[in-house]
Amino acid sequence: MRPYAEYGVCLFAAVLLVAWWWAPRDRNPRTMAAALWAPVGALLTLGLNQPLANFADEPRPYTVFPDALVLVAHSQDYSFPSDHAVMAGAVAAGALLTHRRLGVATASAAVVMAFARVYIGAHFPLDAIAGLVLGAVVTCVGYLAVRRLLIWEVTGLTCTPLRPLLTTAEPGLLQ
Repeated sequence: MRPYAEYGVCLFAAVLLVAWWWAPRDRNPRTMAAALWAPVGALLTLGLNQPLANFADEPRPYTVFPDALVLVAHSQDYSFPSDHAVMAGAVAAGALLTHRRLGVATASAAVVMAFARVYIGAHFPLDAIAGLVLGAVVTCVGYLAVRRLLIWEVTGLTCTPLRPLLTTAEPGLLQ
């Protein structure tokens, strides 16, 4: 649990790359728009999480329970919501917007990440659950807000030298 709780973020970065890599094969600009939004949504969510955590001002479990077994080094930042869970929830939502199977697998990995953060003693269960929900909601609501613009941009960029990065469809055959 400890290595995953600390370094599992690398898995989620890989998911973002896989989602982008698979998106052109779909030939639908909506899929590419979602794949391009996923990392932006994750970064946006993390950016919103920092002020929220400072506002909530919730101490970590090892501060509340000094005798608790903690499997990682003590962090000086606040506990609610969990940054790791926020990122995992955001990436899982972004992956679900892009590819159903990849999204389901990533959502499972996100739940395991949230559990791992509680298991190692870095967060309370509510910190992890709130992080998952916050990450998913911000990513989905943000995508809904900018979806049309992103699809329009992706469609327009398929007429440029960037085309091979965005679609495998022949010119004029985008769905």
